[in-house]
Amino acid sequence: MELPWTVVAKDDGEAVIMASRFRLQHVRRSPAFLLDALRVRRQALRARGALGVSLRAHPLRGEFWTLSAWTDRAALAAYARADPHAAVRERAAAWTRDAEFVFWTVPAESLPGPRAAASLWEDAERRVLDRVEHGAPFPRD
Repeated sequence: MELPWTVVAKDDGEAVIMASRFRLQHVRRSPAFLLDALRVRRQALRARGALGVSLRAHPLRGEFWTLSAWTDRAALAAYARADPHAAVRERAAAWTRDAEFVFWTVPAESLPGPRAAASLWEDAERRVLDRVEHGAPFPRD
């Protein structure tokens, strides 16, 4: 299941990209985690500083990926501290086997348009999996 890249706003500066992968301890938590992910996505679509958002869910595997772009780290941090994200993060911490996060920057004008984020997703997956394999994120671009 994929909720495609949704452009929230345009910007002409540097965009902070965040990609994450969550693997649940038990697949039975997938329905609740998916509902929470949808709530958090809805929050991101309204958040100050959000530029784009996407979600990939593999509920039968208990695996969830997020991809988002922000005007800066401060906007991303403000979003993460606000509910429902803050409450979901606290609840989901007990459900996850592991969670990986990577951050990098790109020129905001290079962000894809609606439903055209395949190359950004490929980059995100490569960066997350490299972090898992090597224990360190890619250097910032």
